[in-house]
Amino acid sequence: MASIVSAVPAAPSERALAHFRSAFEYETDCADVHQAITSGQQDFVLFDVRGPEAYAQGHVPGAINMPYKKMVEVKLRDYPQDTLFVVYCAGPHCNGAQRGAERLASLGRPVKLMIGGVTGWLDEGFALTPGSE
Repeated sequence: MASIVSAVPAAPSERALAHFRSAFEYETDCADVHQAITSGQQDFVLFDVRGPEAYAQGHVPGAINMPYKKMVEVKLRDYPQDTLFVVYCAGPHCNGAQRGAERLASLGRPVKLMIGGVTGWLDEGFALTPGSE
């Protein structure tokens, strides 16, 4: 008798490879964002989509507070159309980052989600910056 894990067979390797590779088009992780920031290779704009109060309590260094409900074209006009945006929220229990990513994509902007959000950032041992910038 098969376990619940193997009851549905794994996808063929070719399909699995395409699936897992495609995830990198939509997501990045906290360690990769941290490495890009600390190495001076940050080639993206980082948006914290939480509210101003949560942002002020602590955010990823260099992140801009941009709640997803306030993402409108006029607020993005100073960024070239091909600017890559990376969005994050509180963590896996929050869908604000997905909402922000959806909003940016609907405005025709390149976007990736930083999986884990603030929770993931702290889990990696990285520090948050308090206050508003």
